[in-house]
Amino acid sequence: MTARLQIDYYTDILCVWAWIAHRRNQQLDQDYGDQVRLKNHYLPLFGDTITRMQDQWGHRGSYHGFADHLQEACDPYDFAPVHEHVWRKARPTTSSNAHLLLKAVALEYDDQQSSDLAFIIRQAFFRDAWDISQLPLLLELAQQQGLDPKQLINALENGTAMAALMADHSLAQQQSIKGSPSWVMNEGRQVIYGNAGYRVLHANVEELLRQPEHEASWC
Repeated sequence: MTARLQIDYYTDILCVWAWIAHRRNQQLDQDYGDQVRLKNHYLPLFGDTITRMQDQWGHRGSYHGFADHLQEACDPYDFAPVHEHVWRKARPTTSSNAHLLLKAVALEYDDQQSSDLAFIIRQAFFRDAWDISQLPLLLELAQQQGLDPKQLINALENGTAMAALMADHSLAQQQSIKGSPSWVMNEGRQVIYGNAGYRVLHANVEELLRQPEHEASWC
């Protein structure tokens, strides 16, 4: 069945709320299947983690303070474990290498395999405390999923992956995206941002699937 509803989904791979939100997206897929298509886009929130930590957490314990924040955020969610070394010892310098690789996978393979790899990369960081800013590690994770590193490197080297990532950043600005995670529906008319519960997502999806398309802008 052709997807009836597209949701533009914006995240940063290092965002803890997106790590938590993965389970909610799984539930959307279980409940709606091909009726809903989640299209992944990436934000550069952790494009420069050293500066981010200095500016936002420098007066609150820096990396260790941020690590404490992540542990507290994930404590209620047993499906989103956080390794004790995350941000204390495992300190990726950027999320951008991961985002580039994920765009390369989408270009060279398809969106679903890119989405699957995004979860593997998040899991490698949050659960296993690996430094996912390292491109060799990212390519190794991709290869473990049956993807050809040479094919992906070609998309990195010829600029197509970078162009796709820049298109994500441009679209985020056009849609006035505030942060990660953000679900954008109904051609930008409905935006759900942050640690939204599944009932909120479900209610919005139900409304859009039940209402005729021509009623979206009746005024």
